Amino acid sequence: MALLARRVRPDDWKPIGVDALEANAMKVVVSTDNRSVIAGPGAGKTELLAQRAAYLLQTGMAPPPRRILAISFKRDAATNLAARVRQRCHRSHAGRLDSMTFDAFAKGLVDRFGQALPERWRPRPDYELMFPNDTAFRGFLFQDVGTPPKAIGSYADLQAISIKTFERSLLVGSPLPVMGWPDPTVGQWAADRFWQSSLHEGKKTFLSFSMIGRLAELLLRVNPIAREALRLTYSHLFMDEFQDTTQIQYDLVRTIFLGTDAVITAVGDNKQQIMRWAMAMDDPFSAFDADFSGKRTPLYNNYRSSPELVRIQHVLAQALDARAVEPVSKTAATIAGESCAIWDFSSPEIEAQRLARFVAAEMKAHALGPRDFVLLVRQKAVDYAAVLEPAFRAAGIPLRNEAGTVGAVMLQELLAEEASELLVKVLRLAMTKRAGRHWTECQEALGALRGISPEDEAAQAIFARELDAEATQLSADHPEPPASKADARTIVDDVLGFVGRERLIAVHPAYAQGGWFEKVVEAAAVHLHGSSAGAADWTEALDTYEGLYAIPLMTIHKSKGLEYHSVIFVGLDDGAWWSFAGDQVEATAGFFVAFTRAKQRVVFTYCAKRGARTKIATLYGLLSKAGVQTIQIA
Repeated sequence: MALLARRVRPDDWKPIGVDALEANAMKVVVSTDNRSVIAGPGAGKTELLAQRAAYLLQTGMAPPPRRILAISFKRDAATNLAARVRQRCHRSHAGRLDSMTFDAFAKGLVDRFGQALPERWRPRPDYELMFPNDTAFRGFLFQDVGTPPKAIGSYADLQAISIKTFERSLLVGSPLPVMGWPDPTVGQWAADRFWQSSLHEGKKTFLSFSMIGRLAELLLRVNPIAREALRLTYSHLFMDEFQDTTQIQYDLVRTIFLGTDAVITAVGDNKQQIMRWAMAMDDPFSAFDADFSGKRTPLYNNYRSSPELVRIQHVLAQALDARAVEPVSKTAATIAGESCAIWDFSSPEIEAQRLARFVAAEMKAHALGPRDFVLLVRQKAVDYAAVLEPAFRAAGIPLRNEAGTVGAVMLQELLAEEASELLVKVLRLAMTKRAGRHWTECQEALGALRGISPEDEAAQAIFARELDAEATQLSADHPEPPASKADARTIVDDVLGFVGRERLIAVHPAYAQGGWFEKVVEAAAVHLHGSSAGAADWTEALDTYEGLYAIPLMTIHKSKGLEYHSVIFVGLDDGAWWSFAGDQVEATAGFFVAFTRAKQRVVFTYCAKRGARTKIATLYGLLSKAGVQTIQIA
């Protein structure tokens, strides 16, 4: 279907790229009021937001020059939504959607307006990112901060502060007071000391993303001009994966949009809340409905999973929400045999061999590729990979641990980084004979980075010639994949030189501080070199870089938002789920997330040599209640 640049009458608008939307989804797409959308697994949350963006942009309900702001929890979710909108809208329309993570949004605000903060809370412009953990907070509270003034409390009072709650409740638990805490408790005094030492007392300012979020909220609270500029810019706000929203993020949205004409759509699933350990609110949907008069709208269809898997999912869902309504599967079953089973193995080695043989047979029987499967683990993916990888390699299926690191960057994160994605796009264009699709992707991505309007035909023509020349030069300079790490770094630098390092850093706030950009670039070079080892040509090297023909191994948390024909969960035992008793609700939600990645089949594996299954008897009980059988594998 041709994408329209002209305006469409609201009554004439139809969903784009899909046959139809379920009734409630269509109500959300065309709504003029604030909505909290409860959308279960496979309900099409990204598609819903993409269709709503298309409707608003193409009908003029989001009138130019105002824009739509879409903020997500994960970078890949933000990227996927922007890509989906580009597929459904003319470039002039899609260009008015700003899709980013909460962290990127908050950091962009601090980078632009941070020097207008009150002096007490003003970071140095060249601040660096930090990622403090429990060990760092323990060292601060018990060693670095010293003894509080007698009028405030004692060292014993300081030691009584829980490490687990220091950041969540004291450091960033509530909006920052403009003048500081007037009559602080011991905990508030310690939090203020952490803030002041991080902001002012070292050679550089060091901030975590949660601290940046609080500074962003404060600067908009005290700077009405900046706040009004955002309100005038955005007519609509989308919030994806809303169940994982933190109080910091929610307070920022409240400060900007509460009481304005902005229309907000918050989409998520309260049964998939697996980020409470990362300060997610207990019930953000109820807070949103109360503050913004949100109209609760459930979606009922599941477009991902087969009817049998949806039936089992509902048993798990009821354990998390007794009021959960069973979804309607819109996907036919395509496999023979059980859709879900627990396989018991006598040893991890036999488990690895049998799983590799199973995947190989399924690929052949159903004409599937390696990335139609995923191996999920609870934690310590590297330990599982050590046993699984040789068995899969022997079966002719590369296995890739996407929870592993390349340099200082997790592989799965590297592949989602803008610098890495642009590197692959440009190299595909330069080194591939039939590069039509890569040409279009490069022109759109790099044109947007350079600020070239889709309507500016003269500028587009000049840029097209530059892109042609760069692709020709790269191909001539680097006809073969890199044979050394130094060669790989040269290639990466050549590509980024054309892309424009300063442009990338300016557009992506995370690249501006703390050396993250250099870490990503170095990781890309290391990964490019490793992917080129043994590759016959550039196509094979880039296929390996992206993992197109390798079965992925990842953790539950990293599988969120993804989907596969078959999910194999390795290690359903007490050892992997050692913390289950500490928070059964979040652990069960994680289990639910893992299960719901599957379209057709879920396999759980158990091996007694790794641990018992008494502590997680609840999970086995849920599977038994759903009729899932345990099979002994010889």
